Amino acid sequence: MAERVLVTGARAAAALDIARSLRAAGYEPHLADCSPARLARWSNSAGPVHRHASPVDRPADFAADMRGLVDRLEPVAIVPTCEEIFHVAALAEADGFASRIMAPRTAVLAELHAKDSFAALCGRLGLPAPPTRTADDNDTLMEAAAELGEVVLKPVWSRFGVQTLTTPGAAAFAALRPTRDNPWIVQKRVRGRDASFHALCHEGRVVAFAAYGSAWRAPGGAACAFRALEPATAAELRAMADALAAHVGRGQFACDVILDEANRPWLIECNPRATSGIHLFGRTAAFGRALMGQGVAEPVVDGCHLAPALWRYGLPDAVGGGRLMEWWRQRRDGNDVLSAPGDPWPALGALVDAAVFGMRARREGLTLAQAMTADIEWNGTPLEPERWARA
Repeated sequence: MAERVLVTGARAAAALDIARSLRAAGYEPHLADCSPARLARWSNSAGPVHRHASPVDRPADFAADMRGLVDRLEPVAIVPTCEEIFHVAALAEADGFASRIMAPRTAVLAELHAKDSFAALCGRLGLPAPPTRTADDNDTLMEAAAELGEVVLKPVWSRFGVQTLTTPGAAAFAALRPTRDNPWIVQKRVRGRDASFHALCHEGRVVAFAAYGSAWRAPGGAACAFRALEPATAAELRAMADALAAHVGRGQFACDVILDEANRPWLIECNPRATSGIHLFGRTAAFGRALMGQGVAEPVVDGCHLAPALWRYGLPDAVGGGRLMEWWRQRRDGNDVLSAPGDPWPALGALVDAAVFGMRARREGLTLAQAMTADIEWNGTPLEPERWARA
């Protein structure tokens, strides 16, 4: 009987490809989420999808549901893929099954997730990051901006770039209200091109690495197409990933990077979880084995995309920006990360999921990106063991 692996965050395309890789490697993947996750549920190449309560809205019920899944499935490993990782890891530490979580300690997760502490970590490790200041009131914000000159502002706890301000005007500055509970960072702006990398590590050593850029993005900056970077740049980023992995120990992490006009890389922020770099490994058994600490995996795909997002956001940009042939080549030559041979329905599931999240966004006055993470995200609030108290 195949060993079971529980993959949480089933709403994410990354979770779908992780499950496919695990199945190719001979494991029995199970997925879980507090949303319907039709993207994974309608797939015939992933695995069963289980439902649990929201860790944000109903933490005690979430804990009970996760305990039930762990007891029933007896997974050899648990692989979080989205921001539920913070809640899953904290529960695992409180309940004594942290050794099964494919993630570092919660203190390291928090250090990587918070944009100011990640910049400080880069400084300690000798890695290049722009000068960064933290502000919990407007006066400090203004002083930091005056010190650094051309700046980028964003909340310490934020995602997808939805609140990011680049060289804002005086009115935008005055409207900001950072607080002790919701601090912002002021970071010196680096002009250049965006890039990212994804790394998987065990025992402080990188066992899978992919560096990529994107020519197609959704509003807010989230990429919807991914293409491998040139080897020389990828090698520089790999050296940075190696340094970070020695600190992280175990788990997946991904960094956003700016390559300046001299092509020097600057680390901007970190996501201590799965990201779109997963897709460049092509759902291979090698990546599934690497997740389980059995060997290394190399990227096998040069370019790929999220087909629904490429149509929804990429095509209007292509028409408006005179890039229609470039868009067509991406559509023709890149791999869709949702659909697979004999498994066409995840793309439709992703569209339905997006529509449901869109209705929630309109109902609650959120952006679509905010609505897609509101029930799992973590914004620095202490996750005390009392949250997971048994009934």
